[in-house]
Amino acid sequence: MLIGIPPIVGPDLLYVLHRMGHGDELVLADAFFAGDTYGKRIVRMDGIRIAPLLDAILSLIPIDTYVSDPVVMMQPVEGDSYDPSLFETYWEVLVRRWPETPPITRLERFAFYERASKAYAVVMTGETTKYGNIIIKKGVVSV
Repeated sequence: MLIGIPPIVGPDLLYVLHRMGHGDELVLADAFFAGDTYGKRIVRMDGIRIAPLLDAILSLIPIDTYVSDPVVMMQPVEGDSYDPSLFETYWEVLVRRWPETPPITRLERFAFYERASKAYAVVMTGETTKYGNIIIKKGVVSV
């Protein structure tokens, strides 16, 4: 354990966050996401839900507020069921940590996969809520 580092952020994720540069993207993937197919680097965090993990990560890195779409979620396929409260939960975390965060962009499923394939890393979580994936772009850390 380290002082000031949320215990949910283990050494593998901490290493990835440290190595990311501003403008790099991180996918927080639900348990169903094809991480090994789309990810360059994979961090396994099985059993961890995305909302508390997002909160912990955003206590360590900023969101990039210099771009129009620093936070992206997958647009549900038309006619598919999903839980809209998950979107609201993520949004509450984002604006509490980084109030200047632009609105979350929704991408069509395959466009989301394409963007995820270019991300610095994919964090595979235990999130089981459908369409729970989210991509965040790291901003400039000011010291």
